[in-house]
Amino acid sequence: MDHSRHVRLTDIEITDRNLKGATVYGANDEKVGTIAHMHGVGNTGRVVIDVGGFLGFGAKSVAVAASELDIMRDESGTVHAVTTWTKDQLKDMPEHKD
Repeated sequence: MDHSRHVRLTDIEITDRNLKGATVYGANDEKVGTIAHMHGVGNTGRVVIDVGGFLGFGAKSVAVAASELDIMRDESGTVHAVTTWTKDQLKDMPEHKD
């Protein structure tokens, strides 16, 4: 996927409402997870990503700073995020518990 034409979300657009359910892509546009929810707003918030599992079962939740993700909207308006982390690197992070 060519992300060069996608519009980056502004700080005030980085909210739980806009990010919940968004796909997270890693290296080579591999799907590495899905955004479960967010704590806080903007780049200072924490994004909780579900990694692994199938249809939401068996997934591990990890929390990362929103500033560590490139969060954008594609031509059709779908929000997604891009990271340099691989799925294995995310799985190795500490599990997030609410």
